Amino acid sequence: MQKLAIILALFITSLLSAQTNYEKGMQKAFELSVTNPMEASNLFERIATAEPDNWLPSYYAARVIILNSFGETDKDKLTAQLAKAQDLINDATAISKNNPEILVMQALLHTAWVAFDGATYGMTLSGKVVALYQQAEQIAPNNPRVVLNKAEWAMGGARFFGQDTAPFCKDVEHALELFANFKPESLFHPNWGIERAQQVLAECK
Repeated sequence: MQKLAIILALFITSLLSAQTNYEKGMQKAFELSVTNPMEASNLFERIATAEPDNWLPSYYAARVIILNSFGETDKDKLTAQLAKAQDLINDATAISKNNPEILVMQALLHTAWVAFDGATYGMTLSGKVVALYQQAEQIAPNNPRVVLNKAEWAMGGARFFGQDTAPFCKDVEHALELFANFKPESLFHPNWGIERAQQVLAECK
């Protein structure tokens, strides 16, 4: 009985240690994402290797790469970056299918290509982006990132075709309302976007 208790105590201690290492690694990666995005992405990848059943590290590794791909003008560099991000999204999707957060990230990856060259990629990827946001909305209609990014995509399309973006401002307002009440599943589950929603709404007005 005493031996069993010792084994159980050691097992619990190892679990707590692993959890602490995971939390420390994630927090460090988040900090690096501000100052050194590529190092942050590499750290998220290393955490993903150590956490094969956790979709979050791969998701964040992809997110860092995608966000830093907007504004890239070198096609070869962009191709390499987004190919790596796609692999990471694929890894996250394999762990968590039909996940609205991952669907939004996939849509943002396609959007990076459209932002790079709308004339070349707009025709082939626009339909995919719309479908991804529709799928995400069906799964999680009250997810603020789904509502916000879907609205931003619609605004981008309206601007491209010289149309009024004002009708979509109400969706951004709705996203802000959802952000106010949104509670992530854990400390590390996606909780980003409120600052972007505030910025977009300010531009609306």
